[in-house]
Amino acid sequence: MSRIVDHPFLVFAVTVVVLWLSAYVGDFISKQLLPLRKSEQDYFGVILTASLTLLALIIGFSFAMAISRYDQRKTYEEAEANAIGTEYVRADLLPPADAARVRELLTKYLDQRALFYETRDQRRLGEIEASTSQVQGELWSAVKAVATTQPTPVVALAVSGMNDVLNSEGYTQAAWWNRIPIAAW
Repeated sequence: MSRIVDHPFLVFAVTVVVLWLSAYVGDFISKQLLPLRKSEQDYFGVILTASLTLLALIIGFSFAMAISRYDQRKTYEEAEANAIGTEYVRADLLPPADAARVRELLTKYLDQRALFYETRDQRRLGEIEASTSQVQGELWSAVKAVATTQPTPVVALAVSGMNDVLNSEGYTQAAWWNRIPIAAW
C-alpha cells in the first residue's frame, strides 16, 4: 500500500491547495465577519511575520535533512557498487570453477540490487529482498567452501571482499529507509 509521503509532488499540491484555502477563508473572516481595529491589525502583522518565519525555518530544516540523507544514500550506493566490482575482480583469486560460480552469482546479485533501486511497488520489493537474501546466501556459501578447503591469505582476501559486498547492502538498505520522519512532514 502506498503512503502519501511516498509521492512528494502530491504532498506539495495538497499542501498548496490547503494553504490557499486557509488564507482565503482567513481573509474572508477578517474582512467580513470580524473587522479588526488598527491596534489589532498591528498585532496580527507581528503574529503573521512570526508564523511565516517559523514556517520558513521548518521548510529549511526539512530540506537540509532531505539533502543530507540523499547524499548519504548516494554515498552508500557508490560504496556498494564499488564493493561488488572489487569482489568481481577478486574472484580471480579463487580456483577457476569457484571463480566462475562467484562471478555468475555476483551478476545475478547485481541484477537484484538494480531491481531494488528501480522498483517502487512494496509487494515487489518484498520479493526482491527475498531473492537478494537467497543470492547472498549462495554467494557466502560459494566463498566459504573455498575458504574452508584452502585457508590461504589470498582466499581470505576474496572472502573479505564478499563480506564487504554483503555489509554494503545492509548499509545502503538502512540509508534508503532513513527518510524524513513523518512528524517533520
